[in-house]
Order: sequence, then structure tokens, then C-alpha cells
Amino acid sequence: MNAIERLIRPRSIAVIGASADPSKTSGRPVSYLQKHHFAGEIYPVNPKVREIGGLACYADIASLPDVPDVGIVLLGAERAHIAVRELSERGAAAAIVLASGFTETGAEGAERQQQLMQAAGSMRLLGPNTIGLVNLTDNIVLSASGALAMDHFPAGSIGLVSQSGGILGAVLSRAAARGIGLSKLVSTSNEADLELADFIDFLADDSATRVIALYVEAIRNPSRFREAILKARRAGKPVVAFKIGRSEAGAKAAVSHTGALAGSDRMYDALFRQLGVIRAKTFEDLLDIPAALSAGRKLGGRRVAILTSTGGAGTIVSDSLGVAGFATPAPDAETAAQLRALQSGSHANLDRNPIDVTLAGLQPDLLRAAIRILLASPAYDALAVIAGSSAVGSPALMADAIHDCLPLSDKPVIAYVSPYAPDVVSVLTRRGVPAYTSAESCAAALDGLLQAALPEQLQTSGSAGSAVDISDFPAGSLDEAQAKALFARFGIPVAAEQAVATASEAEQTARDFGGRVVLKILSREIAHKSDVGGVAVNLTAETIAGRLTMMADEVARRTGKRPDQFLVQEMISGGVEIILGMHRDPLGVAILLGMGGVAAELFKDTTMRLLPPQGGLSLAEARAMARDLVTWPLLDGFRGRPKCDVEALATAIVAFSHMVAQLGDRLTEAEINPVFVLPAGQGVKAADGLVVLNV
Repeated sequence: MNAIERLIRPRSIAVIGASADPSKTSGRPVSYLQKHHFAGEIYPVNPKVREIGGLACYADIASLPDVPDVGIVLLGAERAHIAVRELSERGAAAAIVLASGFTETGAEGAERQQQLMQAAGSMRLLGPNTIGLVNLTDNIVLSASGALAMDHFPAGSIGLVSQSGGILGAVLSRAAARGIGLSKLVSTSNEADLELADFIDFLADDSATRVIALYVEAIRNPSRFREAILKARRAGKPVVAFKIGRSEAGAKAAVSHTGALAGSDRMYDALFRQLGVIRAKTFEDLLDIPAALSAGRKLGGRRVAILTSTGGAGTIVSDSLGVAGFATPAPDAETAAQLRALQSGSHANLDRNPIDVTLAGLQPDLLRAAIRILLASPAYDALAVIAGSSAVGSPALMADAIHDCLPLSDKPVIAYVSPYAPDVVSVLTRRGVPAYTSAESCAAALDGLLQAALPEQLQTSGSAGSAVDISDFPAGSLDEAQAKALFARFGIPVAAEQAVATASEAEQTARDFGGRVVLKILSREIAHKSDVGGVAVNLTAETIAGRLTMMADEVARRTGKRPDQFLVQEMISGGVEIILGMHRDPLGVAILLGMGGVAAELFKDTTMRLLPPQGGLSLAEARAMARDLVTWPLLDGFRGRPKCDVEALATAIVAFSHMVAQLGDRLTEAEINPVFVLPAGQGVKAADGLVVLNV
């Protein structure tokens, strides 16, 4: 076995700093191991005690009769490294350090954590500042969490990796109360050594785990995280992640609009989406979605039948599903006729959805028959059964009725428990029917199933672009003409333009262009020209000279510096304005696409894709980005408008991504705002640009 395998399935465990008092935190690990019937050897270590829980207690690690697979270190931060070093010297596979007081406390704690790592040597380390791990599959509890004081936890197929120790106990206790079975739970916490990716990788191979749930504070190693997630997805195991920090301001304000639009949380959204990770929007979703996924059923569409014996609850579920984008259509004629044959009288509403079978809760045979009909109906992709007050007295009757019908179809079946009845929720879930106490949870669970069923389009490699020489471009902020020259060099079409210095030059250039033109200041210091009066549109050869003089005066008044260079540009009309930019983040480099123009930050209609480890985006990804936008209909011929040249836009996105990939760290910021997407067959044109290059 490798070190992580020995950590999660140890044959022997040393508990350093163990207490004989099981009510103390330091007394819990030995107590828990015995309580949950650990089959291997337990070696308590405490020089002041001779026996703990009927087990011989050893004075030090050197006195242990054998080399333990794992050492649980219960000593404080100042002494933990001593035990870690001794465990490493004995040849232990791994140590779990529970103490706090390391990097989470500042510089002094960071030094202690470095000391801890040096002491560990080649031995693997979980923590510090961790609550440990729990292997419910094999009844192995390596933790001091108070949540483990419960007598029984249902084992199941959901594995959890959490960067918070407290969350491990919170999820474990909530799952137990709801009858949701878990396989392995690991708290990585400070991640001095072992991290999220290590345990995702392990769970991808774990035969007892079907679904992987993650509680994420920060991904410290994006490339390893990417590899581990892709491994899990290839193994057919969906991954659900709850990422805290959604309210963070994100990246600091940058020169470009992109910096304001692409906060760090948006980067996590992009990463999760590209890797096929289902993002839990709430903490409750972290259990609700995996509970549905662990049933192993595939959702093939958005049509949901709601079977209820209480009208109000059915309406609540129907409303929540509608908000989440699901449909609750009425039964087709054949299905309605079959339902009507079950129950006659004015008290039955069997030809509408929710399907109200008033006596179903009291008559399990009636419930079975209705479920069979709805699961067989081609009108529905999933079934939601409402457990009303009648289920409280005899929850097994309803649970058994639903469970008996499950083999008849592979469609998802979930339950909404209307009264406050935790026992009903637990019974249903343990019988293979994921049960929820809120209508919103039902919608989240079905949405998670839908995401898991989407065709996999995982980004595993980048597209290659031709090498481009940019040695003649200066470092620092480029002016607009230089920026667009750089874009053009990578194959991005740009608007026709000419730099001028005087009013007469501007007038002559406007005549040469013919038609109407745009006038802008040309400066490496002023990025947002509109903000200082440095842009004028719809000018002619007759009006441009006077407008240039006025512009120079206005910019001088606002900035204290009179511009000496201007740009005359063809005026583009008839297209849709799009913003195309890049954003650098600890997670990686992202390409951003969105509604462009001066209102880009106001509308915030954007989508992002992270660049792969090598190369740029593919054409398929670029097309998908365009379709992601809320304003996609404007590109696709909304209300009789001509369709835009989306293929030319996709080609420009790919070219831009190749530029970003090739320039690498030399590129600080890059943005085209706007890119005009012209009618189909007419291409695209970059009308404004911003680039900042490092030395």
C-alpha cells in the first residue's frame, strides 16, 4: 500500500499524547477507535499513564512494539514537530497533526509549520490544524471531532474532502440524521503536505465511493487539482464542490474592464465548469446534490412529474422547479387515462401536474400504481413524490411503496417531506429515495443530476498557435495603435485607422477614409479615453478639425496634460459590441468574453474559460463561450435582426487566446473593447484595445 492508502486504511495506529479521560479531546481518538471496533493495533503514547481503555500505554514512540502505519499527534504546536520527527524516524507512513497555531496564525506559525515539514521528512502529513479523517467503509475513525460521539453513522458511497475541520463534523452529523451514507471524510486544513488533490485522486480509485464532495476554501495547486478532477471524471464519479468566498470583491481593480469583471470567484466558476465540477450554491447543496447523485440514476431532461396527496406542498415544489428551469407538464392523454382509472371522484386531480392523489398516503397500493404509471410515461424525465402528514405515522409504508417501484425505471425519483419529520426523511433516504425538507433542495438536487448527465466536454489539452515575433513592442502600457498592431499580428482583424498629430492631418485622413469616422486621443498613459473626453464619434472631414481642438482642450483640462497624438478610425456600424479580455489569477489565466462597449461593467454579461496548461482555446470552446452569454440572441438574429458572424468571433477568440498563451508572464493585461461582430460573412473588427507588457 502507498502512504495515503496506509493513512486511510491503517493496520496500526499510534496516538501520541493520548489521555485516559475519554471526555477530553486528547482522550477521544482511542475511545472512538474502540467504540467503532477498529480491527488493527492501537498504541496509546503517554509517559504519565500505563493503560488507556484496557490498552498498554507506551512512554514514547521509540518504545512502540511495532512501526505504526499512522500516528495521531495530539501535542500542542510547540511540541508537535518532535513527535512527527520520531514517527518519521520509526518509518510510519503518515502523521495526523491536530494542533492549531501554524500558518493560519501568521509569520511565527508559518515558521512552526516549516519546522513540522522538515521533521516529517519523507513521511506524509495530514494537517496541521486538522480534525483528522473518518473511514466509514472500514470503521476507522482517526479524529477527535465531538460529532463522532454518536453511536452509528450509515456507511455509503459519498466521499468528502474538506479544507475545514469543523465542516467534517457538520457534514457527518447532518448526513447521519438524514440517513445519507458516506464513505470517507478527510479534513486537509492547512495542507502543509497532503491536499485536496491527493484525496480526490484516492477517492477516484476507491471502489466504495461513487460521488465526491468538496468543501473548498482555496485551491493551492491548480494543476494537480485539475489532474485529480479529470481522473475522477474519467472514473465516472461526479464531483460536487462548495466554494466559500462568493461575496469577495475578487481581483483588485485593474487598468482594464476585465479586471473588474473577472473576480476570483468567477475564476472558480470557470475552472469548475471546464472540469465538469458541479458547484453547490449553498452549504445544504453539498449534501443535497451528492445524495441524489449517489442513487446512480441519470436525468435525461427537464420534465418532472410531481405526485402529491397535499395540494399546497405540490404547488411549492412546482414553483421551485419552475424557477430553476424545470418543466412540470400535465400528463399526456394516455398517462392521464391510466391515472384516472386508479381513483375516481371529485377529490382526485389526475390530469394535471402536480398530480394530486388524495388517498395515496393512506393506500400504498394506490401510490405504487401511480408511481409505476408516471415512471413509464414518456412525458416525464423524473418523479418527485410529496410525503405529506399521512407519512409521519408510518414512514416505512410510503418508503417501501416508492422503493418497490425503483427497479422498474432508471429515472430519478426524489421525495419532498412536507411536515417536519426527520424520521421520514431518514427512512426514505435509506430506502434509496433521496428526501428533502425544502422545495429549493429538490430543485438543486435535480439540477445537479442534470449537470452530471451533460455530455462531457472536458478541457484536457490546448490548441496550438503559430509562433509570432513581438520583439519590437515596448514594455509597459501600449497605446491603442500599438495594441491593435499586436492583435493584428496574431490574426485578429482590426478597424482601419491612422495616427495624426494636427487638425489638418486629421481632416485629410477623414477625407481619405470617406464617410464618417471616430477621433480618439492616442496615449500610453490614459487607458479609459472616454472618461476624460478623449473620444468623439460620427465625425466628418468638415467637422473633425474643430472637434480635435476641442478634444485637446477638454483632455488637458481633465488630466493636466495636452495630448499631442490622435487616432482617426473608420466608424463601424451594424454590429454587436463585445468585450474580449484576459485575466491573471492564482488559479491560472482566463479568457473573458462579454457584452462590450462603455457599459460592459454595468451589464456584466460575461463568461470565462481558463487556458489549459499549454496552448490556447479550441474553436468549440470559443463557440460555446458566445452561446453562454445572456445576450447570445443578439448575435443569433434576435427578433429579425441579421445573424452575426459568430464563426469569425470564435476565430478571433482563439487567436486572442493563442496570443495570451504565447506571451505568458510577459503579458500583464490585454483587452479588446469593443470587438464589433458584424453580420454573417462580414467578419469582426477590433475597434479599441489595451495591452500592458512586462519587461
